[in-house]
Amino acid sequence: MRYFAEHAWVGGRVERDVLIEITDGRFTAVTPGAEPAGTRLTGLVLPGFANAHSHAFHRALRGRTHGDRGSFWTWRELMYRVAGRLDPDNYLALATAVYGEMALAGITSVGEFHYLHHGPDGTPYADPNAMGYALIEAARAAGIRITMLDTVYLTSSVDGKPLDGVQRRFGDGDYDGWYGRFEQLRGGDGARIGAALHSVRAVPVDGMATFAHRTDGLPVHVHLSEQPAENEACQAVHGCSPAELLDAMGVWQPMTTAVHATHLSAADIRILGEQFVCFCPTTERDLADGIGPARALADAGARLTLGSDSHAVIDPFEEARGLEMDERLATRQRGHFAAAELLAAASSAGHRSLGWADAGEIAAGRRADLVAVSMDSARTAGTDPNGLIFAATAADVTDVIVDGTPVVTEGRHRAMDVPAKLRAAIAEVLA
Repeated sequence: MRYFAEHAWVGGRVERDVLIEITDGRFTAVTPGAEPAGTRLTGLVLPGFANAHSHAFHRALRGRTHGDRGSFWTWRELMYRVAGRLDPDNYLALATAVYGEMALAGITSVGEFHYLHHGPDGTPYADPNAMGYALIEAARAAGIRITMLDTVYLTSSVDGKPLDGVQRRFGDGDYDGWYGRFEQLRGGDGARIGAALHSVRAVPVDGMATFAHRTDGLPVHVHLSEQPAENEACQAVHGCSPAELLDAMGVWQPMTTAVHATHLSAADIRILGEQFVCFCPTTERDLADGIGPARALADAGARLTLGSDSHAVIDPFEEARGLEMDERLATRQRGHFAAAELLAAASSAGHRSLGWADAGEIAAGRRADLVAVSMDSARTAGTDPNGLIFAATAADVTDVIVDGTPVVTEGRHRAMDVPAKLRAAIAEVLA
């Protein structure tokens, strides 16, 4: 299989007239300055994007949480209502549509931070991983890869209050209960299994070290310091910040990702200096969480990744430039991240944090993920391709190839009508 790109992002820069050869889902040769051959991809061709942090069911909330100007609590109330209505069948339908929307946006791998484990009253399904398998099947149907980040969620507060109401479906009783279910999970082709600690408010401290030992080597993600109240509660109960607590418990390992990391001290930033850190700028804005110290973390050595989290929008371009634009608002200065840094956060670093270290670059031996972006839309016409990350949107994605297989062609998903599936799935969940 051969593709010819007029412009392609190769080796951290834009190259012209690039011949891309693929065998068995891998790039076998990437040749700039070549003669045209094979299938032509117009515009700028980029490596596939990684959505490193997703809660698929939150997509049903889009545009519905802003009444009376909206607050975190109005958002949370509807989120719990949606969480209480999902079952393996309607979650499969919803997640398939959501992952289809991701494919249309150029996303080729998703990290699903999954905690809707059991029935609405906390009773396990006949297969205790039925909800997780629905998500794996949804990604397969949508044509993208998934890392299932199966989540420990045991308490409702830092001081250990029990789960109540719909939260009961999140819990497994204790760490051993979680691990007993978790070790039964299987991934398969295009799916990998990782783990997550929901947050310091949702997991008891006495099992964190054992969790870290049991999940060593796997992708592990943790919500961290998303709101000041989390930090204050952790300080009151444990006498330290969430980052310091997780450090003392050995949770920070080479494949651990801190998600959000919005409200950090200088000491916290030093602790996270060797970690993946996932920013979700559109959700952090939507929930008024604040602006995290992205540049300071990167300067300390952290590897930044990106996620769409609650799916207020699904647009990797918006998330990527959000790193830069939010820093500009916070500092009143421009020029914090180069285009190459933003694209790395959206692609190679994100894939690596999800356990797909062989994805995210257009280079021989890598997974054959390609995203073609129009340079002729009203948004991108006349734009320098080197700066397209600052102009394009998900609507400009025309073609997406995942592991050598075309998934999106001329702006349409090849396997489904994504808008129709979204309408139907959301209507059922909210009925």
